[in-house]
Amino acid sequence: MAAPMGFADQRFTVNLSILFTELPLLERPAAAAAAGFTAVELWWPWVDSPAPERSGLDALKRAIEDAGVRLTGLNFYAGRLPGPDRGALSVPGEESERFRANIDVAAGFAEALGCGALNALYGNRVEGVDPAEQDALALENLVLAARAADRIGAVLLIEALNRTESPLYPLVSASAAVGVVDKVNRATGLGNARFLMDLYHLSTNGEDLPSVIERYADRTGHVQIADTPGRGAPGTGSLPLADLLARLRKAGYEGRVGLEYKPGDRPSAEAFDWLPREARGAH
Repeated sequence: MAAPMGFADQRFTVNLSILFTELPLLERPAAAAAAGFTAVELWWPWVDSPAPERSGLDALKRAIEDAGVRLTGLNFYAGRLPGPDRGALSVPGEESERFRANIDVAAGFAEALGCGALNALYGNRVEGVDPAEQDALALENLVLAARAADRIGAVLLIEALNRTESPLYPLVSASAAVGVVDKVNRATGLGNARFLMDLYHLSTNGEDLPSVIERYADRTGHVQIADTPGRGAPGTGSLPLADLLARLRKAGYEGRVGLEYKPGDRPSAEAFDWLPREARGAH
């Protein structure tokens, strides 16, 4: 079968923190390669440790290299994810300190694998803490993260989530996330903070996606997709993903598209039937 036009000319990357999770972490890069993909991305894999043992970092680096895939995106430490947390950088106290302790670790790991995008999840609002205080802390930490990303030639990504699943997360619209992107770029002068446009989250929030694409494609550093409702593979819901990706391409977005969807009640290797094998690798 031929891929729909919006899919055929994309460069995909598989998120190994939501797909292939039925396998141990170190086996997932090879599984993605066996499914025909050449690029992968990850949430921070060590949820309890912003600075894991060197042996753990080296083992994951080896697994990615041995599989012959490229790491194209990595989250900074974000607390318990999956779980109740949605980032750490705006959470005062221990979580903010953990984020700061992770910045150079994550950047070093990304640099070692030629990864050019680091995603910094903003963090939930904390009861009893002034939101302005959290936002000031967030900007401090995002400036540090942007500088670290710049040192390795990477972009810093800032993502909007959906309010249904993340009711305490303050960035639940494209405009809110892009507003933070602009603040960080003004503060650093580096221009390497970019919007992570997750079409699943934005659609769940009821945003007009063609309008979002038109307004923000030029400030978008990465795109992620899943269908809605359900966060399944393309074709399992009602989101016109092929059309939306074609619009993004027409608007000038030339980056990768992260597959960040749930495989459902089947092995992850069977969750790619919407995409012909010849369209999965780098091209």
